[in-house]
Amino acid sequence: MSNTTWDGLVATPLPEVRRRAAVMDELAGVEPVEVAGARRLAWNDGGGQSAVWYFAEDGRVLLLTFDHEASLNLYAEGDFALQESLYDGVPEPLVALVRDRPENYESLNLTDSGGRAIHYAGGVFWYDGESWHVSDGLEEYCRREEVDLFGESGFDYCLRGYGFGRPFTPEALVERREEGGRYQDESEKEADLAGLREVFARHT
Repeated sequence: MSNTTWDGLVATPLPEVRRRAAVMDELAGVEPVEVAGARRLAWNDGGGQSAVWYFAEDGRVLLLTFDHEASLNLYAEGDFALQESLYDGVPEPLVALVRDRPENYESLNLTDSGGRAIHYAGGVFWYDGESWHVSDGLEEYCRREEVDLFGESGFDYCLRGYGFGRPFTPEALVERREEGGRYQDESEKEADLAGLREVFARHT
């Protein structure tokens, strides 16, 4: 399985993954949340795409991605069983972090007829303390349905800003923003750089 963003994530030490998640969480204006032995950090673009990280105290991590325009938007179908199956292969203590929990902006709930609920996600990935994995359920669904796993799960889009496999500094972010035409003049660029440096300094 080869994908540039995936390869970058896999090669990034966990403390650096957590640092990038914390920076992106603050830049998105999302409040970190303590959830049953884990810390939740998230990013959203304000338009229906999100990345949600659960850093468990035992060193494991659950990562959920969602792109509302992708084919793995199961929330639109309301298929609880299919959504639950995407968590297959993920250790139950990690799945418990998103099962029968209150909704939030990044993660609405899908419910079954018995009232059980689980957070929706197009992509389900997890870290066992040493290695990253795609959930068995997601991998099997994408193989069976011939779906582009990293594209349709939202993984590529939602993790683009984290810069896995590339430098992640205020200067690097400003450079990428400038390439995207974000700044009208040099003073606006310098102001953004100063603000980013303050954010990064809080997550060293």
